[in-house]
Amino acid sequence: MTKEMNYLVDMYRDLYFPDFLVDKMKATIEVFAHYLEHGAYTEETVQQKLDEMTDKLNELAEEFEENGSQIETVARESIADTVFLVLKAYNIDIDIEEAIRNRDW
Repeated sequence: MTKEMNYLVDMYRDLYFPDFLVDKMKATIEVFAHYLEHGAYTEETVQQKLDEMTDKLNELAEEFEENGSQIETVARESIADTVFLVLKAYNIDIDIEEAIRNRDW
């Protein structure tokens, strides 16, 4: 079971971000967290999964724009905070800037 934590708190609090899109982001991050649950990974494979996760989050940018929103400052910080907490929960020491290095936002 994925360690209990709050995902994308600031995005959920801000009506600017449609909840159904924040839910998609959350689900994407949860896929990454589920990967970590199995414990059989290296720093290299974790970064590969982080890159895949970030690419999927990038793909949501257009959908946010179509719904009158953007992945902007609050969203960027909320995503970074959530990913940081996931990494910390699993004792993975990857700098957050490196972790989400593929971001377009």
